[in-house]
Amino acid sequence: MYWEIIELEDGDIALVREDEEEPVLTIGFSAEAKERLASNHMEVAKAMIGAGMDAVEHFTLELEESEEETLMAESRDAYTVIH
Repeated sequence: MYWEIIELEDGDIALVREDEEEPVLTIGFSAEAKERLASNHMEVAKAMIGAGMDAVEHFTLELEESEEETLMAESRDAYTVIH
């Protein structure tokens, strides 16, 4: 799956899947922010999207590790040793 970062007609920046038309997310900058960023608003949006994707990956890995630990603990608890 490929992602594209595009600028919409209204000036917002959007993240879209290559095979879909609807954006997954949009980032809008106020006129003041665009003025301060000059022509760098696209680069700032790319950095914001990249940071968000990194955070999702990090949280997903933490969740998977937590679920794996829970399953292992439940598996150990399921067996009763009788002497």
